[in-house]
Amino acid sequence: MKNFAHYLAESERTYDYRIKLCGDVTTEFVRQLKSKFDQFDPVRMSDVKTTPIQKIPTDFPNFNNEKVNMIDVSFRYPAIEPQIKQLAQLLGMDPNKVVMQTQAHQDGLVAEYEKIESENKDLLQDTDYPAPDAEQKALKKDYSADPYDHAVLKNSYRSDFTVAGGRTPPAKTTNDLPTGKASPFSKVKRPAKPATGTHPRG
Repeated sequence: MKNFAHYLAESERTYDYRIKLCGDVTTEFVRQLKSKFDQFDPVRMSDVKTTPIQKIPTDFPNFNNEKVNMIDVSFRYPAIEPQIKQLAQLLGMDPNKVVMQTQAHQDGLVAEYEKIESENKDLLQDTDYPAPDAEQKALKKDYSADPYDHAVLKNSYRSDFTVAGGRTPPAKTTNDLPTGKASPFSKVKRPAKPATGTHPRG
């Protein structure tokens, strides 16, 4: 059997979420939305926190130039995102502008972002590169020259290839084949002309 401490622990368990609303929301909308959260037996609901306007708001890639409103809540009963979207839709809000994340997931994203920021903060300041060699200097000079003065346009870089087996002779066409000088029609035997009044036979 479960002891009293176990039942007490279960009764005190909460489900923590962060609910994000994209765009402008009124105080009355927030009040009504929180009222609908009563079905989850809320333990805590924070005030609305609003971000500055973002070109592409985080978690809302299909919207532009919008602010994001966030509410942190703790419920005694679990909720799923479609339920929260439906409650917001009943109040006239586009459900695509509603996102719900668990607090653990949200905290993980923040920790990962801070870690990336910490690792990359000195990258742009690290400019201690080795000195360029002669070839790099020549390429830099050529690159900065007038476009029509580039060495490649002046054919400074030419490739001299040697084909294995030597040079291939030019191909022959039918025009190169030997032909006779006599017309083939000169050897045709024509039958004798028939007798006529002007030219009697024989």
